Amino acid sequence: MQYFFIGDQELVTAFNFIGIQGAAVRDADETVSVFRRITESRIPQTGTVLPDALPGASGCKVLIITEEAADWIGQLLVEWQISGRYPLVVEIPGIQGKLPGRKSLVDSIHEAIGIHI
Repeated sequence: MQYFFIGDQELVTAFNFIGIQGAAVRDADETVSVFRRITESRIPQTGTVLPDALPGASGCKVLIITEEAADWIGQLLVEWQISGRYPLVVEIPGIQGKLPGRKSLVDSIHEAIGIHI
């Protein structure tokens, strides 16, 4: 499965060590640009990769993105997730840890099934 990462430079380097390519972003504009280059880089009917595609991102099936970067692209990310197209997007905490007010996956599961320990 093809993975790609969007986040801060330190985590891009860490993901590179395990063989996952990525793009370092510092603000909302960079994040939107990278996200669009990944999600809009293929013509769906033919699978043709467009010239503006990011190296290492063609054929990406899972896009890993930090919570901070996800916040920067906000509604664009929500619309992509609702579309049901690839790549699937997985949010992870950034280098500084979980953002305040964000639920962990375990918290979300507990809330969904109604079990609190």
